[in-house]
Amino acid sequence: MMGEFEMSDLGLMNYFLGIEVVQSNDGIFLSQKKYVRDLLERFQMKDCNPVSTPVECGMKLHKDIKGKKVDGTLYKQIVGSLMYLTATRPDIQYSVSLISRYMENATELHILAAKRILRYLQGTRDLGIFYKKGEKSNLTGYTDSDYAGDQDDRKSTSGYVFMFGTGAISWSSKKQPIVTLSSTEAEFVAATACACQAIWMRKMLNELLIKQDQPTKIYCDNTSTIKLSKNAVLHGRSKHIDVKYYFLRDLYNDGIVDLGHCKSEDQVADIFTKALNRDTFVKLRTLLGVRSFKNSQI
Repeated sequence: MMGEFEMSDLGLMNYFLGIEVVQSNDGIFLSQKKYVRDLLERFQMKDCNPVSTPVECGMKLHKDIKGKKVDGTLYKQIVGSLMYLTATRPDIQYSVSLISRYMENATELHILAAKRILRYLQGTRDLGIFYKKGEKSNLTGYTDSDYAGDQDDRKSTSGYVFMFGTGAISWSSKKQPIVTLSSTEAEFVAATACACQAIWMRKMLNELLIKQDQPTKIYCDNTSTIKLSKNAVLHGRSKHIDVKYYFLRDLYNDGIVDLGHCKSEDQVADIFTKALNRDTFVKLRTLLGVRSFKNSQI
């Protein structure tokens, strides 16, 4: 490129659009520590007391029609700022997705939930994602759903994450567009969305000359969903599911994805679908590759 364009070599990248990059012999560490510090200062939370999780365990937000209204502009600014932080902090993806559903009519209930995320960041501002050098380059996915978790319209939440080596490279937490009638259907819809993302990820890796020769393994903790993706026989719990979601079965038959079972306690995508207790949250956060730079050197 230097032969074609007038440019200077500034060495290894260490800062880009608010993302701090530390490159070492062990691997690459991505974080937004300075961004978190500026965020806390901007919203007058730099001296707040930290908490161990971004969402209180078991908490369910709702529209809170009778609640006291708050400054909508401030609330949207907090949500928007937190959305950018999810670029290196998948551990807050679910909580940010949750509070973003109430930007039009935010009340004290919602802004307290938003401030809890800021309190969580106060105690974890050093965290980022570490990609260890020399790890296997196989793409692996995890998919999960929280059946009928939304208190207002009873829609489920889909969550997925793709791991590459020691760290997460793609993740999502999103409310499903339809009301599902069973946990199997909710999991099937989530798995289909995950499989679509797998297709795109495989194409991207091929462009980077990291060809995925084997089907991409996607782990799910619902055995009925796995059977449904491989078996053409419909039964009472699945005959009503929209035909478009059976695209997943075609991907399995074509050898592009392969759904496998994992224990619920090892389901990494669980962190993207519901509020968890502290121990479970910290365990899954570590499995995502989210840690401090100091711990990544151990």
